[in-house]
Amino acid sequence: MPSWLRRPLGKATAISTVQRIIKQRQIHTICEEGRCPNRGECYAQKTATFLLMGPTCTRACAFCQVDKGHAPMALDREEPQKVAEAVQLLGLRYVVLTSVARDDLADGGAGWFVQVMTAIRELTCETQIEVLTPDLFSGKGGETAQRERVATVVAAQPACYNHNLETVGRLTAPVRRGAKYDRSLNVLRWVKEFAPTIPTKSGLMLGHGETETEIIETMKDLRAVKCDRLTLGQYLRPSLEHLPVQKYWTPAEFEKLGAIARSLGFSQVRSGPLVRSSYHAGEEND
Repeated sequence: MPSWLRRPLGKATAISTVQRIIKQRQIHTICEEGRCPNRGECYAQKTATFLLMGPTCTRACAFCQVDKGHAPMALDREEPQKVAEAVQLLGLRYVVLTSVARDDLADGGAGWFVQVMTAIRELTCETQIEVLTPDLFSGKGGETAQRERVATVVAAQPACYNHNLETVGRLTAPVRRGAKYDRSLNVLRWVKEFAPTIPTKSGLMLGHGETETEIIETMKDLRAVKCDRLTLGQYLRPSLEHLPVQKYWTPAEFEKLGAIARSLGFSQVRSGPLVRSSYHAGEEND
């Protein structure tokens, strides 16, 4: 692994504080389930991205560490309150809510996002909430139902609506099993149709074999649906069972791609090897 991808784990005391709050309530974070390389830094700052609806995903994306391939857990009816309490105890002013894909649920989990947002606001009314949803919610009902599910989450007025493309169109099928490139673009398009003032955001994990030209074309596709914010980071193989890394993009290449993204009109760009979609999500624009 290149030297620029290595970083210290962070202070054990700061890490244990967040882990204790999470484990006591039997809730989950993508920081742990996805083995994020930034979790030490984020825990030291008492921040975390909450993973809703259990730790088991109904998809089997070839890049993702989150557990899959098993029957998902029943929803924990106390999860909204537990997450809200954790947000309050950590003193978060900005929180990111994401989830596993739950294609087994009638609404794919759209209503659950709203329940958690409501619970947080009842305890900490000043906390801003960003949502990072699956492709919302590709289960039953076709495109009309999918639009309604997106509208349900948008109506709860998140501070930012994030949905990650993860990779370029050519590689979507092998990298994001069960997902579709155009369907993901539609999610971001619908958000802007329902609420033009809510910022939208997406992210790419580089290193799956994409070319610079394909990355730029993907950026243009995102801007065509009025996506405001973009994250670009390096894909890191979680285990030998996952897709191998095809290329380690250098910091200079990330800097170049970030500059191109800004020139295309994205209002906020995070581009670097260790950038992830929720990393420093609450900070002001560059």
